[in-house]
Amino acid sequence: MFDMHTHTNYSDDCSTEMEDLIIHGLEKNLSGIAITDHYDPDYPEGSYSFIPDFSSYHKDLLHYSLAYNNKILIMKGLEAGIQSGSTIEKLNKEISSFPYDFVIGSFHTCLGQDLYQDYFIGKDVEAGYHDFYKYMVTCLNEFNNYDILGHINVVDRYAPYIPSEELFTEDFDKILSLLIKKGKGLEINTSSFRYNLEGVTHPTERVLKMYCKKGGEILTIGSDSHTPQGVGLKLDWALEFAKSCGFNYTAHFIDRKPVFTRIP
Repeated sequence: MFDMHTHTNYSDDCSTEMEDLIIHGLEKNLSGIAITDHYDPDYPEGSYSFIPDFSSYHKDLLHYSLAYNNKILIMKGLEAGIQSGSTIEKLNKEISSFPYDFVIGSFHTCLGQDLYQDYFIGKDVEAGYHDFYKYMVTCLNEFNNYDILGHINVVDRYAPYIPSEELFTEDFDKILSLLIKKGKGLEINTSSFRYNLEGVTHPTERVLKMYCKKGGEILTIGSDSHTPQGVGLKLDWALEFAKSCGFNYTAHFIDRKPVFTRIP
């Protein structure tokens, strides 16, 4: 199995040493790990900067991918925090500056607001959801330099309550159609279990089946781990979940190209 979404102390919200992450992956008999630390330029002021020391990050990615070459596949990755406008130029510049294997495109903000801290303050919840997914469509029309969309329904982590997703069917249809049209993938992100979302997963069964039915084929699974112990979290469950939703393969990435593995 491949854990395609992990973080180290190059992400501002994580203190895990890169080698500790890899060692725990080996202990869990993983075939590979994508190290995908946060790069979120223009994150709202007063929050984490989410801009790693790229010189050291690149050096460590190269070092550990070689040092563990015969033991576990280490994929050199990045989680790009997508925002519209000038942020996209910054993302493109960094992604093009280094031979990444894999880039996750994720949303942690909407219209300049941090989803975690203040997005829903004084806002109608359903309207906030529609605005978030509409913003996602706008940004994904502008930005192409990513491989899969991370935690599509991340907004569920931070809302005062989670509305019926049937209200957002049209939003999801637009997003999934856009991903498929552009040859981008989707992830199953098992961090939903850490956030205790009362059975709501990233993505939900309904959305994952929509993606499959529409012809989506590129699917990664990842723990979104921020601790060594979190590496590989519920990946067995994710494989079964993918299979139950109609998928026969999951993917990992080398040189920004998907490599498919049949689900047992």
